[in-house]
Amino acid sequence: MTKSKATGTDPRDQRHMAVALELARRGLGRVWPNPAVGCVLVRAGQVVGRGWTQPGGRPHAETEALDRAGRRAQGATAYVSLEPCVHQGETPPCVEALIRAGITRCAIALEDPDPRASGRGIARMLEAGLVVQTGILADHARELNEGFFSRINKGRPAITLKFATTLDGFIATARGESQWITGALARQRGHLMRAEHDAVMIGIGTAITDDPKLTCRLTGMNQFSPVRIVLDSNLRLPLTHALVTTALEHRTWVVTKSDYSKEQRVAFEDCGVELLGVDIGADGRLSIEQTVRALGERGITRLLVEGGPTVSGSLLQAGIVDRIAWFRAPSILGGDGVTATAPLRLDTLADAITFRRVGVEAVGKDMLESFSVVS
Repeated sequence: MTKSKATGTDPRDQRHMAVALELARRGLGRVWPNPAVGCVLVRAGQVVGRGWTQPGGRPHAETEALDRAGRRAQGATAYVSLEPCVHQGETPPCVEALIRAGITRCAIALEDPDPRASGRGIARMLEAGLVVQTGILADHARELNEGFFSRINKGRPAITLKFATTLDGFIATARGESQWITGALARQRGHLMRAEHDAVMIGIGTAITDDPKLTCRLTGMNQFSPVRIVLDSNLRLPLTHALVTTALEHRTWVVTKSDYSKEQRVAFEDCGVELLGVDIGADGRLSIEQTVRALGERGITRLLVEGGPTVSGSLLQAGIVDRIAWFRAPSILGGDGVTATAPLRLDTLADAITFRRVGVEAVGKDMLESFSVVS
């Protein structure tokens, strides 16, 4: 029984694990509350099976790969982007399926952070005589499933703020005009981001002013639209709003103060909207910490925030922003527009919330800068 960490990993192992990670990426935004996992089965240097977590979280990647491989899985190595599950859920444990199929070696990027599984799947495979290696492309795997790890370890989804601003940081003119600061290609890229997240959240001000649909409207990808979430403490969202009238087609949640009435609940639920009640914070607004915990409890792992300055400011002040996707248009408004965030009440430069740039790319005439928080 052998288990080892990946040190000086064979390039072939890295290549096959990279494929498993790309397969896993196909599940982002579609498999919550489960992680997005990829699996590649290789025997005698040949790929005999591939799989990734299916919509809704089942079947799992390993099951998909084994079904495709059939008898060719005998004697193969399984490359899995996250430790195979060992607990009995709605589907049988993937570890037992791998063992029964005759896998002789399992290469794993990361151990599962879920207490039901962490280390137990590895232990079971070692007990069955498999060779197990961990840590192959671990950093890539951790980044891919950042949301799942956040929900397990922090009780909330990984949170990405998306901004679309001018060069001087404004999201709208002083009169509130914002459509469109960035170009068509940037907006398409934003729709792809929606498809890769479990949920997209805005505040009631953005909902009323911009009348957004919050769906993924890329050709052929409407079914990839995320859960739509509106922060609305006083339930000002009209029942005639497009987010309400289309709630039976696209899942929609409204977060509001916890003492909403039965009549309000029935009115929204009849339209297909689910109300989530949370407490009002000291600032008179919905508790943003309770809100993201409530989303985590409902299984959301990746949250994209497209709200205005109030929502963005609240998340930044709470210290719970993990990433920023900043689309910047080559234009200047000159200081009298609407800023990307509300005042954060910081007195010194040392108090600034610090991010590190992890990517820069041209998107048509605009630029997309990606940032990760410095912990």
